[in-house]
Amino acid sequence: MQNNSSDFDPMMEKVSVLVIYTGGTIGMQHDHETGALVPVNFDNISQEIPALEDYNFCIDSWSFDKPIDSSDMNPNAWIKIARVIEEKYEEYDGFVVLHGSDTMAYTASALSFMLENLNKPVIFTGSQLPMGMLRTDGHDNFIASILIAGEKEDNTPKVPEVAIYFENYLFRANRTFKYNAENFMAFRSGNYPELAHAGINIQYKEKYLAKPNFKNLKVNTSLETNITLLHLYPGITPQAVSAVLNIKGLKGLVITSFGAGNAPTSKWFINEIKKAISRGIKIVNVSQCPEGMVKMGRYQTSLELERIGVISGKDITTESAVAKMMYLLGCRLPDETFRSLFETSLRGEITSQ
Repeated sequence: MQNNSSDFDPMMEKVSVLVIYTGGTIGMQHDHETGALVPVNFDNISQEIPALEDYNFCIDSWSFDKPIDSSDMNPNAWIKIARVIEEKYEEYDGFVVLHGSDTMAYTASALSFMLENLNKPVIFTGSQLPMGMLRTDGHDNFIASILIAGEKEDNTPKVPEVAIYFENYLFRANRTFKYNAENFMAFRSGNYPELAHAGINIQYKEKYLAKPNFKNLKVNTSLETNITLLHLYPGITPQAVSAVLNIKGLKGLVITSFGAGNAPTSKWFINEIKKAISRGIKIVNVSQCPEGMVKMGRYQTSLELERIGVISGKDITTESAVAKMMYLLGCRLPDETFRSLFETSLRGEITSQ
């Protein structure tokens, strides 16, 4: 069976987890005197969440000097998170990153590419309500993420990859997107099954978990940020497309297309894309659909894109495509190597065919 029922044994050897607090809703609680929301003191997290004292954990914390809302998250902050993990990698069994939910999938996807040869859990989580509110989802998300980050089997981490835990589900980070701003169940993974489900026990899906390679961690922090998105819609004008493709210094473009990778067949559109590729701009085709795969050439409306050199994003998410493009462009690769690597699964972000 692919399901493996597991929960943490409090009698086992003490496990060390580093909590990295970047900001976001989960890090706020009510001040009982003023009624205002104030940051949680993660240096004394066991006092905030007494249930953690029942487990044999050593939990330390590291916080941004000035916590930021996830809407202000950016590649410089991604690098900061990656550097903390690099510096503390040998000291801890796992890491929990507390992050606002709005851009969590972008940050977690980026970290999956930046942390090459990762063999320990890096679990992103957050909440829809502040930790200090009565109905908060923050406590359960936080505690479960700590348990998953510390979970081992035969002295080997159970989840040696970057993942997102939210409302009882653990997803591969670079397969995940936020789909709901109102419900506690805020994330989905349309093209890859969940890695685990937390009920009475945590049920791990062994078949879908990454396997450790036991190589030394390598942290990649050269990210090319001169990229953008072009979201197609019926009636998109030549002026709009031209304005995007002629952004000064543009190095890469992610087109979010219709269905299985379809786009307008108008001559002007194809010519604009072709001219951009001739100038060295890398262009990747990603579907607007949250489930399914780009199959360029399947219909006439994507055949020309394939012919002129647009790269297939296959079933990658938009969030992961943005992160992967920044990462690969930062590697300064030859054109054919870039194409080959983008269409190859590097961290489980696309389905191999």
